[in-house]
Amino acid sequence: MEYDVIVVGGGHAGIEASLAAARMGKKTLLITMLVEQIGAASCNPAIGGLAKGHLVRELDAIGGEMGLCTDEAGIQFRVLNASKGAAVQGSRAQIDMDKYRTYMRKVCHNTPNFEVYQDEVSSLIVEDNTVYGVKTKLGEEFKAKKVILTTGTFMRGLIHIGENKYDAGRAWELPSSTLSIQLKELGLNVGRLKTGTPARIDASSINFDVMEEHGGDEKPTPFSFRTDKSNFNPTQHPCYITYTNLKTHDKISSNFHRAPMFTGQIEGRGPRYCPSIEDKINRFSERERHQLFLEPQTAMKTEYYINGLSTSLPIDVQKEMIHSIEGLENAKIIRYGYAIEYDYVDPTELKHTLETKKINNLYNAGQINATTGYEEAASQGLMAGINACLAIDGKEPFVLRRDEAYIGVLIDDLVTKGTNEPYRMFTSRAEYRLLLREESADMRLSHYGHEFGLIDDEQMAKVEHKKQVIQEAVDFMANEWFTSKKENLELLESLGEERIKDRSLLIDIVGRSTVDKYKFDKLVSSLADIEDYLKEQIIIEAKYYRYVAKQLKQIEKMKKMLQMKIPENFDFKSIPGLSNEVVEKLEKFRPPTLFNASEISGITPASLDIIHMYLNINCKKH
Repeated sequence: MEYDVIVVGGGHAGIEASLAAARMGKKTLLITMLVEQIGAASCNPAIGGLAKGHLVRELDAIGGEMGLCTDEAGIQFRVLNASKGAAVQGSRAQIDMDKYRTYMRKVCHNTPNFEVYQDEVSSLIVEDNTVYGVKTKLGEEFKAKKVILTTGTFMRGLIHIGENKYDAGRAWELPSSTLSIQLKELGLNVGRLKTGTPARIDASSINFDVMEEHGGDEKPTPFSFRTDKSNFNPTQHPCYITYTNLKTHDKISSNFHRAPMFTGQIEGRGPRYCPSIEDKINRFSERERHQLFLEPQTAMKTEYYINGLSTSLPIDVQKEMIHSIEGLENAKIIRYGYAIEYDYVDPTELKHTLETKKINNLYNAGQINATTGYEEAASQGLMAGINACLAIDGKEPFVLRRDEAYIGVLIDDLVTKGTNEPYRMFTSRAEYRLLLREESADMRLSHYGHEFGLIDDEQMAKVEHKKQVIQEAVDFMANEWFTSKKENLELLESLGEERIKDRSLLIDIVGRSTVDKYKFDKLVSSLADIEDYLKEQIIIEAKYYRYVAKQLKQIEKMKKMLQMKIPENFDFKSIPGLSNEVVEKLEKFRPPTLFNASEISGITPASLDIIHMYLNINCKKH
């Protein structure tokens, strides 16, 4: 049997890769261990968060499915950092894990050009460093023009609970035992990482009365730009906050000698920004408590996830630890927490398209690339699926720049810098985050999705309308003077705004941090009839107007810099300030321009600045 694209793994990356390929007209096969687990949320029952929400919005803008599914399965919607600037705010939704999985499985089964098959991929069919298909454990062979690996934690997955350990890709699910061994034999750099998950608690055994209730936003905002905002009013279910205490910490620290991460039982490195509770107690021993969120796993609210209590401690210690926490004294544990080790491929083995450099037609996406998080995985899956299709059609690859999208930052970080620990997205990783706000994702990226056939004409027309209204409003305010005449000064005073001494551009008045929609209507009465959600975006654009202008100049300067040619036989060793590693790579690849140098794994922006400065000095001398 022959296909255009075969995707291995039915998690968040695999779904987006498969849907993108099928929707772009390619005959697509998704091979997964358990069809029932397509779209399973293996760990926390939530989508989005700080920076992660940006990824979901960008994914949605290009035509991915995660945002739509979240809106359908969401049981609480909340904007994090709501009191801070729009650039660092992040949308987050609690999801009904069962509904999420059911939705995604239904979409996969009902998408044209999309087939699903349940089996384990035991090996790749490779000849002359080119992949031609896969072989399965049951002896099937499937041929394909492109193969995308989205294996999650399944490659040689090993679960740890105290002294006990067993082979699994997820609790009680079989691992993939041979695929990563073959990847290593093919010359790819394969490493080992670790992640973990907390216990789940029977809701009937929790004393919620002593906990702090944590609800969603009064006016919830959907994740997908394609969801009708006017009719979006989901039932919101609360989470609850409690804390560890000194008794909890004592239970944990007195059992460090039984913790797999301290005994040497676990070899892989875990996520720095989502540590286990034993790691937190060890590293921050001076703290008297740590915050925990109890999150419902479904709308039925029969089972709660303890966010912040990830652990691989023995089950007897987990019991004592949980029972020492206020509100959980009588908690009944339905599932114990565990750590899982798994194999990954060094992401510097990849091109920006996510195709491997050493094996033609083979793409990797998700946790196999050393990332952590549903959102990071889904974003990579979409990009791998799109690029596989474009390559089949002989078209130019789709690579997002760092100033275009967080997805661009994510992939660029992975393939140029690499990582030796699970990579998680943060707003601080993006140099141009003022340009990459969540609500602007559709205006930045939907034209790509439309070009690929992933965004329909109707949605694209809505995006163009939004873009036009906002741009016309910004242009008007940027060219309209607000003078210091009596009526204007009285207006400012009536709004509680500071007076001006001389004329100011209207955009600078609206751009004040104190201006809201009410004040906007008074200051710019000609635009008062604009829809509220567009008005909010116009106000945000005004607040960032001057800062964005500076960033755009920086980007243009960077583009010009990257066009600079590097002379043939240039002596990189003569440049002071470059590390031996950087010099070695530059000498090996001999990039003709600074842009080509920037594409080399491990060549940092700081290195490029040094080379640019040195080239400038040499040009002036000659």
